[in-house]
Amino acid sequence: MSRREVVVTGLGVVSPVASELNRFWEGIKNGQSGIDQVKNVENIDQYPVTIGGEIRDLDVEKFVDKKEARIMDPFSIWGIAAAAMAIEDSKLDLGAIDLQRVGVIASSGIGGMQFLQNQCFKAVEGGPRRISPQLIPQMIVNILSGYISIRYGFKGPNFCVTSACASGTHSIGEAMRIIQYGDADVMIAGGSEASVAMLAIGGFAALRATSRRNDDPKGASRPFDKDRDGFVMSEGAGIIVLEEKQHALKRGATIYCDAAGYGRTCDAYHITAPSETAVEAGRGMSLAIADARLKPEDIDYINAHGTSTYYNDKGETLAIKRALGEELAYKVAVSSTKSMTGHMLGAAGGVEAAIMALAIRDNIAPPTINYTTPDPDCDLDYVPNVAREMEINAALSNSLGFGGHNATLCFTKTK
Repeated sequence: MSRREVVVTGLGVVSPVASELNRFWEGIKNGQSGIDQVKNVENIDQYPVTIGGEIRDLDVEKFVDKKEARIMDPFSIWGIAAAAMAIEDSKLDLGAIDLQRVGVIASSGIGGMQFLQNQCFKAVEGGPRRISPQLIPQMIVNILSGYISIRYGFKGPNFCVTSACASGTHSIGEAMRIIQYGDADVMIAGGSEASVAMLAIGGFAALRATSRRNDDPKGASRPFDKDRDGFVMSEGAGIIVLEEKQHALKRGATIYCDAAGYGRTCDAYHITAPSETAVEAGRGMSLAIADARLKPEDIDYINAHGTSTYYNDKGETLAIKRALGEELAYKVAVSSTKSMTGHMLGAAGGVEAAIMALAIRDNIAPPTINYTTPDPDCDLDYVPNVAREMEINAALSNSLGFGGHNATLCFTKTK
């Protein structure tokens, strides 16, 4: 079936590494960790996990009025900021395009957790009359897409996808489909998360999913390393601008890369653990490669989900072998930038899609830092500790979420 081509024309990132695109990319290339002791959670020393990736350098008032920001959950603030950066980066002239042909899919894995958490405290302490009328609109996950569309007047397709840690990647993939099938010319897509908060820190710690390397925050996220002991929770947002290729060329846009392929599957296995067979995660990658009209041997680089948990990293290594074949799997460069950003949950896919676009543009595979002790179960080329200059014509980005949700994007160099 004939379909329209899609390109990436704008990137916006809010992250613990940096919240400005050029500084963020320099940090990622140089192996800079954004993980530290958590400072914005009260009584954090009472928790078994005291480390995380917090946003520290964002000038909120540049993107959201101070008065308005006081009633918003941070996940909306981070997402609005990242969307504003991406739109500015794309140089879209909003007065010259049809706003009914511009849509938004901006998602989150959890949504307004901090606002909900704080309102629960107020209700318990002071009764139901203390509950804010802003509770419902600020906690619901779809509010970010609503905020972005209201701010810019985008009247095209507008919704969100909530699939845990795959939310950002699903959002970008579905936005690609909308453009391919002619329902929009431009889509603003990605994810945001602000769950470095009491309930999330405590909840993930109770699951034994997060690293307890509290005395070494910079070294705690160590994907594929034999001594990994869990992921490091982080927050932020990654939003990208996707555009129909001829629409972008007509207005003289700068194109980062082609958004060429998308695959999604489900393990149908367990609510938190990935399937040990890795069949469906591998099939999702294969679907993305086929959707891009490529072959396994065309893939140069993979930005792995790479959470630094025992089962994810072992299973994703097997999934890559299933998708590419064992011989090719050993030849492809694989890295987990979560070693630097931490795990941004629903925002991870958006941030990692931006990294993939930059990697293709600059022909640089970012490193997996903290990789010191090889694991026999994780035996691929993880670009250990130092970024690598190499030709990158086609790349994949994986996201694997609780519930068995698997999503993979394939970006390629624009010809």
